Amino acid sequence: MKGPAAGDRVSEYILDCIVGVGSFGQVWKARHHIWESQIVAIKVPSDPQYVRNLQREGSAIHGLHHPNVVRAIGLDPYADIPYLVMEFVDGCSLRELIDSNTNGLPIRAAQNISVGILQALETAHANNVIHRDIKPANILIHGADAKPPEMITIEDVKVGDFGLGKVGEVTTQSIMQSGSLMSEEGNSIAGTLAYMSPEQRDGADIDARSDLYSVGIVLFEMITGERPSGGDMPSHIRDGLPSWVDKVYSRLYTRRDRRLASAADALAEIAKSSVPPRIAAQYGRVGPRPTAYPDPPAAASVPPIPVDRPERCPKCQAAVADDNNFCVMCGEQVVKNPRRCSNCQGFPAPDDRFCIFCGTPLPEEAR
Repeated sequence: MKGPAAGDRVSEYILDCIVGVGSFGQVWKARHHIWESQIVAIKVPSDPQYVRNLQREGSAIHGLHHPNVVRAIGLDPYADIPYLVMEFVDGCSLRELIDSNTNGLPIRAAQNISVGILQALETAHANNVIHRDIKPANILIHGADAKPPEMITIEDVKVGDFGLGKVGEVTTQSIMQSGSLMSEEGNSIAGTLAYMSPEQRDGADIDARSDLYSVGIVLFEMITGERPSGGDMPSHIRDGLPSWVDKVYSRLYTRRDRRLASAADALAEIAKSSVPPRIAAQYGRVGPRPTAYPDPPAAASVPPIPVDRPERCPKCQAAVADDNNFCVMCGEQVVKNPRRCSNCQGFPAPDDRFCIFCGTPLPEEAR
């Protein structure tokens, strides 16, 4: 298959430069031949065996209309140069972002990126599409190369590369960074080994929970700068993490029968674990989820507040943890003067250095 070159025309677009290369082929930045301000990304396979995957990817993302999924614009697997035209994401991959923040991303960035990935998967799974290759290289972050990580919003996150996706009962050929792989039973395995769920590595039937396992690995890597090893929790490697990180990670990176059942459940768990119940209610399935947090000011003034926290909720008698301002069972406020952020009026934990809702730095005297 003859490869394209800069200046070649593909459909309505003129190829500009290569922005990505993989085992499948190349991704080009291109512009419309008349409307030069219209910039797109065009995926071109390097070998005829990958054309079928290109067709599947185009078919999969064509039906996924969500701001956190890379949008499909055009597809012709039968052209002289087969192509898939997609939304161009001007930024960098999560892989590059993690590599440039070796001690872990800011918590606010990791939470926003996790929510963006899960919202994309919620839509994909609802349309019977399982990604099968969730990893940092397949997560694009708009503008991440031009702003600090703590400024990344949920809307900046774009999940791409559905080329290995399972659509209904149709599965792709086995294509990995390291080549093809077969299980001991002779079943085809597709994905990247370091991020695969156990059932995926075994060549067994997979479902939405397989993608969630991969999200757990990505979450751990965003927080710590490394992939999981043994039974370590993120808090074993990085101090000062909010409680939601270990809670959510442990429900994703675990056996399939213990895993969260859906991306929607994972989103609800993040909301429940990271904000007080009365605030989390507005982020549940009844109403819209937040799409971005406001930009933090340079500093905030939060006076020290004495906290008198009971051991049990006065309403339902559930145990109250050291960092709870509200009962996790019934939502009752359990402290008279809970610590609050002066910018967004959220309720950060006692040991938080930054507000987990808006990113505002919290003064030393208030911690």
